[in-house]
Amino acid sequence: MGKKGIAHRKFSKEEKLKIIKEHLEEHESIKALEKKYSVGNSTISRWVQVYLEDGEDALEPHNGNPYAALHTSKHLSEIERLRLIIAKQEVEIARLKKGYYVEGVGADRVFVTGKDSNTK
Repeated sequence: MGKKGIAHRKFSKEEKLKIIKEHLEEHESIKALEKKYSVGNSTISRWVQVYLEDGEDALEPHNGNPYAALHTSKHLSEIERLRLIIAKQEVEIARLKKGYYVEGVGADRVFVTGKDSNTK
């Protein structure tokens, strides 16, 4: 979490690479990079670790819900389709454990507790 009143800053892949290369190739300390770019030292350390383990592609920003795009996409691989089904079922199981069920569809759907009516 960021500090109160300061907007959350997002870094592009190129910005992350620049900082990582300064650390690895120019032997700039993480502490100095932290002050220079106003990025937390744990964030820079995580970027370096991810870069060393998985390469440049792992530095791509991952914004939003990954399953939201899968839901509207018509070109799902079998694994992506199955992961989407499992994620939806896990959400439904969590709702049922809390005693909620869904009435209606789309914008008209309502979450009703089991106390309000008979669920059998």
